[in-house]
Amino acid sequence: MLATPGDVPTGPGWSAEFKWDGMRALASSAGGRWRVLTRAGRDVSGAFPELSVLPDLVDGRTVTLDAEIVTLDPAGRPDFARLQRRMGVNRPEPGLIRQVPIRLYVFDLLHLDNDSACAEPYLRRRELLQGLALRGPVIDIPPHFPGAGADVLAVAAEQELEGVVCKRDDSRYTPGVRARTWVKTVIPHTAEVVICGWLPGRGRLRDSLGALLLGAYDRTGNLHYVGRVGTGLTGADRRRLLAELTAVRPAGAPPHAEAAAMAAATWVEPRLVASVNYRTWTPQSHLRHPSWRGLMPDHEPGNALLPDDLPASRP
Repeated sequence: MLATPGDVPTGPGWSAEFKWDGMRALASSAGGRWRVLTRAGRDVSGAFPELSVLPDLVDGRTVTLDAEIVTLDPAGRPDFARLQRRMGVNRPEPGLIRQVPIRLYVFDLLHLDNDSACAEPYLRRRELLQGLALRGPVIDIPPHFPGAGADVLAVAAEQELEGVVCKRDDSRYTPGVRARTWVKTVIPHTAEVVICGWLPGRGRLRDSLGALLLGAYDRTGNLHYVGRVGTGLTGADRRRLLAELTAVRPAGAPPHAEAAAMAAATWVEPRLVASVNYRTWTPQSHLRHPSWRGLMPDHEPGNALLPDDLPASRP
């Protein structure tokens, strides 16, 4: 089940949760066996062996859990860039597991024993979830806050978290559906974009990738160029991205791309989705001062959308 972007709902009948900046996952346990699937249905159990504690924590019961895999920074905030070091590593070495420990934050319950919980209202599913002994150094159940969406958003902003998700207290769980009974409110200045190409590096980066060329879609499905990003890319990021992008089919430049970039740019089909931080949008619908956060491998390119409230001078 997916949340619809929007403002924090007002009025009674809503509960709020913090939005965790990580990788969405379905974790299940049955008959002493466990597995973890991504939002796209890919089995990543081998990438996160520390979650093997799940069958013991649920005392052998059959469960399916909706959750977020996160890595925390020293201040206890989710660090998506750090989590990237674990994503895609199918059998991590013990050293990597120690350097980049993960946690599974569980926020919903789909199945318990032989019964589906999806038809139960949200508050009842939370009650059932609280009845499972899931708190520990690897797996935890973050709190929810009935009727406190605005306050939770303020705390999220103060603590530099990604945002909040507000859920109708009586809402059912509808797998695969983006429902209006779940509303996600993201703290401003983070955007999902597609990678449309790259510029070669110069100077010490002359044999590497210099900057990524970014795009986003308007509500009619047209792709727009929204700027370039090089800030925040590590040497490992540049090598990995260059390898991935050279395997993507070439394409033409999106409309309104910078003329100065045209000659040196290599343009590709917009298949890879990424997350960037930025300061503001310019009147030309470009990101101002973007910085790299990481790839979003389980996100669809069509969901990288321009904000609705961009200046009217958008091309």
